[in-house]
Amino acid sequence: MPSVPLSGEKAELIERTVAFQGYFRIARYLFRHSLYQGGQSGEIKREVFERGQAAAVLPYDPIRDEVVLIRQFRAGSFVADRHPWSWEIVAGIIEEGETPADVARREAAEEASLQMLDLFPMHSVLLSPGASSETCTSFVGRVDATGAGGIFGLESENENILVKAMPFAEARALLDRGEIDNAVAVMGLQWLALHRDEMRDRWR
Repeated sequence: MPSVPLSGEKAELIERTVAFQGYFRIARYLFRHSLYQGGQSGEIKREVFERGQAAAVLPYDPIRDEVVLIRQFRAGSFVADRHPWSWEIVAGIIEEGETPADVARREAAEEASLQMLDLFPMHSVLLSPGASSETCTSFVGRVDATGAGGIFGLESENENILVKAMPFAEARALLDRGEIDNAVAVMGLQWLALHRDEMRDRWR
């Protein structure tokens, strides 16, 4: 659910220009906004990374109590001086005419060769609201993880994706040891840790 405004919280867009357009886009904005002590701020200039809106799905087999995670090279992790491979959940950008659920199903097939048997919404969040307009709507997806795993992805998008099914307890241990540092995966696995019994009851 989006943030609920408090009384008096108002913002005004003064100007928007495209500062950079490449594989991604960066736009430059001028804003004014209300102040909590009353009155308005001066003009505030901010660059915003406009990547688009995303959807993600954590594939879960409630019968086997297994999740399916993926692993692929990430340029941002490399630049942040972290190991550029980490366990993630399936995700992708929402294209025109698609819903978040459409993307969850499409990306599960493309990235992990999985068919979603059902989807249940987890959350919709801004990933880095101080610098990016990207949101991610996440689901837990019921799958049959029998035989899941392998190497998948679209060659046209330079994807080389390792897919692994593992017991939920193993994924939770990876999370607890800090071996999963992708924000969407961390939130998804924590959500499932809180709601796992509920989802197993729902999908048995």
